[in-house]
Amino acid sequence: WLPKAHVEAPIAGSMVLAAVLLKLGGYGIIRMTPTNISTTLIYPTIAMATWGIIMTGLTCLRKTDLKALIAYSSVGHMGLVASATLIQTPWSTSGAVILMVAHGLTSSMLFCLANMLYERTSTRMLIAMRGMQKAMPLMTSYWLIASLTNLALPPTINLIGEIQIMTTLFNWSPLTILMTATGAAITAIYSLQMFMTSQQGHLTKDSKEVYPAQTRELLIMILHALPILLLTLDSELIN
Repeated sequence: WLPKAHVEAPIAGSMVLAAVLLKLGGYGIIRMTPTNISTTLIYPTIAMATWGIIMTGLTCLRKTDLKALIAYSSVGHMGLVASATLIQTPWSTSGAVILMVAHGLTSSMLFCLANMLYERTSTRMLIAMRGMQKAMPLMTSYWLIASLTNLALPPTINLIGEIQIMTTLFNWSPLTILMTATGAAITAIYSLQMFMTSQQGHLTKDSKEVYPAQTRELLIMILHALPILLLTLDSELIN
């Protein structure tokens, strides 16, 4: 239901859902999961969560709807969080919290950027948005920041959270590295594909009269990018 809710919701709803409500769900799992949880429940749940990372990533590779692509990306990242919270170790819980905060900022920023393009082109199709770097060069820089943090480029806070989760999953079961590493590679592919498709290339006939970014929109982007930068410089701010 989550991708459909993201696609059908207004932009404010999508941003709040990605940045706050999903993280409340992760917080609820951390607080409600008992310390002596049965292994018969942990094994199938973590298996489905890690497999879901790959499945949502492959779905993103073939998505042409920009908003749906970002929504499925959120589902994949929450698979990592769900896996970490079930292991119930201090390292995994810390990684889950870091990733939730980092992804909340990144996903909300991506949804806002996607809506800015939708307001100017009246479509969510990636192929119809190409060449936006020529029309809105300043917004391209924010697209680059959001895309690179989404794929967990070093030394962003997203990488710290993913590395902690992948390490704890590997210590719990070495087989999980196959799922998590494959999911990370797929995430990098579709994040760069999303950026290149929407920003590079020639402007379409309908996009040549796209108006530049407004001050209100730039302020929203700064309010997303600045916390990401501060947390990258000092991840202890989360604590």
